[in-house]
Amino acid sequence: MSAEERIIVGPSNRIVFTDERMPAVLSTPWLIAHLEYAARNAIAPCLSADERSVGTFLEVEHLAPVPEGLTVVCRARVILADGPVVTFQIEAHDGFEVVAKGLHRRRVIDVDRFARRVARKKAAATD
Repeated sequence: MSAEERIIVGPSNRIVFTDERMPAVLSTPWLIAHLEYAARNAIAPCLSADERSVGTFLEVEHLAPVPEGLTVVCRARVILADGPVVTFQIEAHDGFEVVAKGLHRRRVIDVDRFARRVARKKAAATD
């Protein structure tokens, strides 16, 4: 199973420290987010209505800058499923070169159980 996400580099996803010397390029956090979205979308059709997947591990090398206006294709491919844990090979390409590659793991969770756990933690934090 695999999926792709596309991101066009622009003002909403570029680095914030651009200046006259530092060009505007895709920020690493946005790149990682779209790699995760691709992985989530790859397994979403296999999940039941009461399941979701959450990221638990990420190892990414951000290898090259991507200037504004270019499109990055983020790909995720399942390489191992071990019970509720799914491991993906992830890669991003801008049409010129590989800009990122790595591994990502997601865990399939019961959304109601997860929501109860979050609610308990939130209640404890406000006490």
